[in-house]
Formats: sequence, C-alpha cells, structure tokens
Amino acid sequence: MKKLIFTLAFVAMTIAGAYAQKFALVDMDYILRNVPSYEMANEQLNQVSQRWEREVTELSKEAETMYKNYQSEMVFLTDDQKKAREEEIVAKEKEVTDLRYKYFGPEGELFKKRQSLMKPIQEDVYNAVKAVSEEKGYQVIFDRASSQSIVFASPKIDVSNDVLAKLGYSK
Repeated sequence: MKKLIFTLAFVAMTIAGAYAQKFALVDMDYILRNVPSYEMANEQLNQVSQRWEREVTELSKEAETMYKNYQSEMVFLTDDQKKAREEEIVAKEKEVTDLRYKYFGPEGELFKKRQSLMKPIQEDVYNAVKAVSEEKGYQVIFDRASSQSIVFASPKIDVSNDVLAKLGYSK
C-alpha cells in the first residue's frame, strides 16, 4: 500500500512539474523573411555565387573546347604534341576543380562570405529570442520551421512577432 501511495505521489509530482514548464514556438523562416538585412545579405550572396559560378563555367568551357580541338587535331599531332596537349587539358581541368573548390568547397569563399554576412543577423535573432524567453519565463522555445516532429501547435504559443518586435521590426 505504501508503494502504491508513493508511486501515485511521484507520478502526480512529475505531471505537475511538467505542467509548470512554459514552452513557446518561433518560426525562424518567418522571422528572417521579415528582417530586411537578412534579405539583403541573401541577395548579396546570390549575386556573388552567380558571378563565381559563371567564372567556373567559363573556365570549364575552355577546358571542354581544348579537349574537342585536341580530338579533332589528334591525327595530325606527333606523340610529343599529343602528350603536351593532354597535359594542358588536364591542367585546365584541375584549375576548374580547384577554382570550384575554392569558391564552393566546405571552407570555400561562399561559406566564409555567408558566415560573415549571416552570423551577426543570427546572433541578433538569438539574443532577441533569449530576451523574449527571459521576459515571459519560457524554459524552452522550439523552432517550428526546423522541427519535423511538430505536427500541430497552437498559435497562442508562437512568439515570432514578439521576437520581431524585440528586433525592432513590428508586425
């Protein structure tokens, strides 16, 4: 009997503790779409990315043209000339690969540019979320945009507009 009473008391305290927690949601996509500096940074990244992609594409076309010319002239070339042309083509293809990696690799220029443009914005948003959490007493704030497991959540607990207001962008 004591075990049963103890177990029921423990379950009641656990349930009461869970209900005492305050949760909220934010929609980071919605917040970032409403921050003008984020949109400007995205546009800047797109322009830089397109410019670098054109540069890589042009270099790749040069390598392709060199290869096509080599194939059409191959019958007229000596073995030494063939070897020299093949080395030129391989060097050009390596140049394309190196340039692509330099711009778009995991630690490439695009990654560094994205970090330099987005990190201050993300820090501002994080600080605003943290401030809203502290002001309203939330223990946890979930991002509904990145959580696949949230099927439904009441709009009453969405504090995205509060975060935007804290950032200075009232909705």
